[in-house]
Amino acid sequence: MKVRIAQPYNDRDIEDSVLSVLRSGRLVSGPMVESFEEAIAEYIGVRNVVAVNSGTAALHLSLLSLDFSKGREVITTPFSFVATANTIIQSGGTPVFVDINPETFNIDPRQIEKAVTSRTVAIEPVHVFGEPAEMKHIQEIAERHNLRLVEDAAEAIGAEYDGKKIGDTDEFACFSTYATKNLHTGEGGFITTNDDEAAATFRILLSQGQRSKYLHVRLGYNYRMTEIAAAIGKAQIKKLDAFTNKRIENANRLTGEIADLPILTPQKVPPNVKHVYYQYTVALNEEEAGMRREELQRRLSAAGIETDVHWPIPIHLQPWYRETFGFGPGMFPHAERLARTVLSLPIHPALTEEQIEYISEALHAALR
Repeated sequence: MKVRIAQPYNDRDIEDSVLSVLRSGRLVSGPMVESFEEAIAEYIGVRNVVAVNSGTAALHLSLLSLDFSKGREVITTPFSFVATANTIIQSGGTPVFVDINPETFNIDPRQIEKAVTSRTVAIEPVHVFGEPAEMKHIQEIAERHNLRLVEDAAEAIGAEYDGKKIGDTDEFACFSTYATKNLHTGEGGFITTNDDEAAATFRILLSQGQRSKYLHVRLGYNYRMTEIAAAIGKAQIKKLDAFTNKRIENANRLTGEIADLPILTPQKVPPNVKHVYYQYTVALNEEEAGMRREELQRRLSAAGIETDVHWPIPIHLQPWYRETFGFGPGMFPHAERLARTVLSLPIHPALTEEQIEYISEALHAALR
């Protein structure tokens, strides 16, 4: 049996939507992007959605709104995709990493509090694999120290914290709609905010600083989402909750199937959050298993099961970051341990019950 790690969604509605754009002759900055933004705003319950061409662009534009004079810093996690930190630097700031909660895989608010200095201007939590970070505590820290919040919600469309959707914020939440995401546009992303003035500024910045055609009032970027990308995404929004529920159902089933394998530890989900399972990721106790993660991955591959590692090297140990900032091993032990031991298993909504059972059987056979 072949079980894929991801399967980007496609159906007749998406194909018809894309064809309608192609036949319209308008491929950029047209009514489909606007319609996509309106549909996302309604889904999340936020006033403004600004569509862009990647999750990285969403982070970059949001971070550009901060004051990065005189060596200002943003506190974030090293256990994330590198764009989380790259965009801080590209915006003129300096990333300050703190360690994670080893159970939830998310940034640890207690470590955030310790890292705040007079140079700190913002906190950038990441909702890792679709599980919301501890936003109540993070918001309290931000308010106490007068800091801004830029949420890296690249993997968290539809996720909830205390019954409220991630992205319904007066600050900024940045989403990705890359091909493997829960809601995809092939490539793309968007910013959500209840700040009308900031949203208007983002719309200028994403189109080369134009307030109107050929009137450039800011230094801007080419971050526009295409009409075709918006058409792919728009056709999925009404189906998103069904996709999410299937991911949760698959995750719960797989968790139950491997409950007798304590050497595999899934991400802990607190009762006040809704995890949307962009990835279903487990940490392997390599000592008790008697094998490295790579060996488990090889055995699953031999059984036809695709897996992936998110992320094999934490950001601070990436070569450029080590050379530039002098980071080294041992600085953030929880993030480093997870980077060495985590493995993402198939959990997408196209999986069948038979396939989930097959994944469980393969895990049991590999770890027997």
